[in-house]
Amino acid sequence: MSNSLFLAWRSGDSVRSRWGPVGRLDHVNNGYRFVYTRGAKTLEGFQPLPGMPDLDKVYESDEPFPFFANRLLDPSRPEYEAFLMWSEFDPDNPPDPIAILAVTEGRRVTDSFEVFPCPSPDSEGCYISKFFLHGIRWMPDAALERINRMGKGDVLGLMLDVCNSYDPDAVAVRTSDERNRFLVGYVPRFLARDVRGLCEACDPDLISVTVERVNRDAPFQQRVLCRMRSCWPDDFRPCSREEFQPLVSVTSQTV
Repeated sequence: MSNSLFLAWRSGDSVRSRWGPVGRLDHVNNGYRFVYTRGAKTLEGFQPLPGMPDLDKVYESDEPFPFFANRLLDPSRPEYEAFLMWSEFDPDNPPDPIAILAVTEGRRVTDSFEVFPCPSPDSEGCYISKFFLHGIRWMPDAALERINRMGKGDVLGLMLDVCNSYDPDAVAVRTSDERNRFLVGYVPRFLARDVRGLCEACDPDLISVTVERVNRDAPFQQRVLCRMRSCWPDDFRPCSREEFQPLVSVTSQTV
């Protein structure tokens, strides 16, 4: 599991708005560190986070920063155990907040932020990613009924949504039924560009997407947990674009 997360922000309030990385959260030496990335200065309209006003400063804390801690469900809530199980975590052995946020994305209905990990190769040099399907709430009733019949291990397919007028990088996810294949959601926007690149670079036989868990009692954003595995091309560098780079060097910073 990654020890770092990127923070993304949506510029504007419409479906056509632009998303981009604006910060990075690291778990280092039993503490936490946050730095803004170059996207914070190039994404129009972005304002610094509460309590972190300086874009050119390294912020450090022994505890999770309030901005991120508030994106975790309070353990005292009655649905906390189910919340962890939806993401395949053990309620009796809760993981680090970074691990929880890496899967749940830290999304809230009250703002335009989400968090995500930068993928890294596994021990076999393959790309591995777990993610919840996006866009389920917009699927027709027939697709929702098909989602309810899905189970762990079901094979899904990826489809480059070249006609998507809202997101040129969109990657759709569909069932692999021989008949009546259903569009059931989308790869999260923060993974879409990299997944599109992998689909273009890897042999289709080296890409697999399967259902890890279907949470029929969960909100749409945590309804279907998927696992993707693919080749990792030699020139593949996720999260390497300019907007991902930190505004201040953190190589010598420790907590």
